[in-house]
Amino acid sequence: MDLIWVNKAQYLGDYRLALTFSNGEDRVFDAKDFIAKYPAFHVLQDKEQFSQFALDGWTVSWLNGSLDIAPEYLYKAGK
Repeated sequence: MDLIWVNKAQYLGDYRLALTFSNGEDRVFDAKDFIAKYPAFHVLQDKEQFSQFALDGWTVSWLNGSLDIAPEYLYKAGK
């Protein structure tokens, strides 16, 4: 797989993000199970906190860049 990154992200509600990737594809990533599985991401169980993401030029990040999810993971897990 070639390098891929997130070009655009929109919060859809209920831990879901609409993502546009560098290859032009659009996918929806549901983060609910991911957040529950990984303790470092439990802070994002607060939907207000989850909705305050940023694009860092490569992927989606939270808490001023201290948390992010690899764009390849977002792409593969997205539907």
